[in-house]
Amino acid sequence: MKKILFSIFLLNIFLYAESNAKESFFQEAKNKYEKDQMKDSKFLFQRNIAFNPKDAKSYLYLAKIYNFEENEFEELKNIKTVLLLEPENEEAMFMLINIKLEKSNFSEVNNLTEKFKIICSKLCNKTEDIKKKLADIEVKKNTKQ
Repeated sequence: MKKILFSIFLLNIFLYAESNAKESFFQEAKNKYEKDQMKDSKFLFQRNIAFNPKDAKSYLYLAKIYNFEENEFEELKNIKTVLLLEPENEEAMFMLINIKLEKSNFSEVNNLTEKFKIICSKLCNKTEDIKKKLADIEVKKNTKQ
């Protein structure tokens, strides 16, 4: 009986320590990100994902880091993962729209913008920025012709 209680006690300690480690990886990575320590924060976000593969916030921060590093392939991969885990993540949706704008994929930008309008709560003002960028690209396109 004592062995069973002791085993349960150890299991609880292990689970508590593991859950705290997961949270500390994310928080420490976010702190390093905010201090522009991209290499260290990238490592810690990746480590956090190893413990918690469904943590959309870590993927979002990795996408931002890859954007900073100008690694579009990895940025896009992480944005798509965020949207897979959280389809209504407006920040990831906005980042995806910007990538599609850079690629001049106007039909997809329009489709994503319509979805963005539905899900936005904090970044709704960005819809006007998207429209302005589309209009600017259209003007540039017409002046070249």
